[in-house]
Amino acid sequence: MRQTNQTQVTEFFLLGLSDDPHTQQLLFILFLGVYLVTVLGNVLLLTLVQVDARLHTPMYFFLCNLSLADLCFSTNIVPQALVHLLSRKKAISFTRCAAQLLFFLILGGTQCALLAVMSYDRYVAICNPMHYPTIMTWKVCAQLAVGSWASGILVSVVDATFTLRLPYRGSNSIAHFFCEAPALLILATTDARTSEMAIFLMGVVILLMPVSLILVSYGHIIVTVVRMKSAAGRLKAFSTCGSHLIVVILFYGSAIVTYMTPKSSKELKKLVSVFYTMVTPMLNPLIYSLRNKDVKGALRKMTTRNLPCRLGVCHWQ
Repeated sequence: MRQTNQTQVTEFFLLGLSDDPHTQQLLFILFLGVYLVTVLGNVLLLTLVQVDARLHTPMYFFLCNLSLADLCFSTNIVPQALVHLLSRKKAISFTRCAAQLLFFLILGGTQCALLAVMSYDRYVAICNPMHYPTIMTWKVCAQLAVGSWASGILVSVVDATFTLRLPYRGSNSIAHFFCEAPALLILATTDARTSEMAIFLMGVVILLMPVSLILVSYGHIIVTVVRMKSAAGRLKAFSTCGSHLIVVILFYGSAIVTYMTPKSSKELKKLVSVFYTMVTPMLNPLIYSLRNKDVKGALRKMTTRNLPCRLGVCHWQ
């Protein structure tokens, strides 16, 4: 649909990752598999923490918040991307695009804050274990969780306001597979430098500050782990920290490329956005929790309880 220079755009066309039909079919299969694993992993974690009292701890409380954010974050983007991979008309209304942008920023900002909060929680647990119960009280945990969601809302309001306030009266083809602020700003029919600066400053707040806290926390954790006398304990701690840092690097690294490096190419930004929109929501429950022996124990317990009765005997443990 062509728009005149005097007419406000009422819908956008998402160009996606590729215009080759064969590639689109392969991407559909890949993205569908990733989304199903994401949903299964996060729903399973939320269920296990809910039903097993042993997992009612601050660490799993924050993990549940992260899983909820991951689940909603992925659902906000992937189903629409899947539909567009199979459809000829890859259109999205201006209103739906704005809503997707708003929820994307809320959930993405919340994830950034939660990852930083979780690193602080692990820092206190490993470096100050004797004071952990008095520091990480349920009141403090609730405040940190609420603060994480509030920070996501704040970033979303600022970024969405500076993005959507601009006039869009020219091209309506977005070189992306979902509505993201940097991709939309390119289409604005007026100078967008003020909006770009506002988004950059919000990126400093929600990306660089949390990642700095994470790196400092894990730096202290590594120093503490090195001083451990138990070789097995050191190996286990390094394995866990290494896995967590991989997720952090993937999520923050790809997000920083998109929001903190304005001169990066559109194609590069589009590709790296796959990591923080699809890959990390899938990896988070696998790395942060489902590899944990407590979660594995809760899963075995729940599975055993739901075994079908055989020979008239049910196994309830």
